[in-house]
Amino acid sequence: LSERMAHYNVPGVSMALIEKGQMVWAKSWGVCAVDSNKPVTPTSLFQAASMSKPVAALAALRMVDKGELSLTDPINNTLKRWQIPDNEFTRQQPVTLAHLLSHTAGTTVHGFAGYPQHVPQATVLEVLNGSGAANSAAVVVDTLPGSAFRYSGGGSTIFQLAMEDAGHKPFAQLLNELVLQPTEMTCSTYEQPLPSALQASIASGHCAEGQLIPGRYHNHPEQAAASLWTTPTDLAKFVLAVIDAHVCKEGALLSPSSIKHYLSEQKDNWGLGPRLYQQDGQTIGFHHGGSNRGYKSDFCGFLNGSGAVVMTNGEQGGPLTAEIMAAAAKVYGWPER
Repeated sequence: LSERMAHYNVPGVSMALIEKGQMVWAKSWGVCAVDSNKPVTPTSLFQAASMSKPVAALAALRMVDKGELSLTDPINNTLKRWQIPDNEFTRQQPVTLAHLLSHTAGTTVHGFAGYPQHVPQATVLEVLNGSGAANSAAVVVDTLPGSAFRYSGGGSTIFQLAMEDAGHKPFAQLLNELVLQPTEMTCSTYEQPLPSALQASIASGHCAEGQLIPGRYHNHPEQAAASLWTTPTDLAKFVLAVIDAHVCKEGALLSPSSIKHYLSEQKDNWGLGPRLYQQDGQTIGFHHGGSNRGYKSDFCGFLNGSGAVVMTNGEQGGPLTAEIMAAAAKVYGWPER
């Protein structure tokens, strides 16, 4: 592994392994930053990047279970501070929460670059409008909602705002109450910027050539899409919470109907949050990757109780993560996917 890390200029790797419905080990390798010899530990914080989305989607479905959100009503009925601009597509089919969670809303803006420490951070409304301090285009609907899959961090930012408007609380607080606390993800936060008390725990992001990202990491006001700071151990708890809901374990976070929606294909092997592994038309597992500036990660969970989370603090961590996941699949006998 050290040779592969050097090959990809990835200073640090952290991993958790799930087997038989439990996390069986968590290990880490390398350093938190190339300008120090501080080792990565299982409690070092990494940016989850787009792995923020399926966790946020789980929280949204908990609000559906509580009657605070609807999967099928027009999301503009919930939005109070901003509205999806009306056009020929939305007049034919209003955008719903189900569309947004499954990337079928026809919304634009694939992903977000984040904001370096030294520049002003846009507000959520500026991000959606593509105005002010925003460094991304306005989020609009340019294809018929429900007609096709197209990955959209812009759509995730819309349901972030809808959750706040329906829950009457800041997004980070909602996620704490709905997912992080119930699953005991005690090392995780959606707060932006990262609280100063947690700064000492981070694994800093690194460029493709191996040098530090200026400022060590970028901020992401697009919280549902990209802002979660976490550890593989905590994400493994999330994976296990999904599996527990699937088997209707007592105290599960989602109702049977909501977990069925979460794990049922909408289009192109995507459920209401995660991407799905399927065999013979049946879901056997779920997964999602993450790619922020200087951070590349992945998780997978199989409904038979196995899986893993791998997080890296290098821009070239994607292929390294893929190699690690392929090795784990072979060693632990994961289902063909």
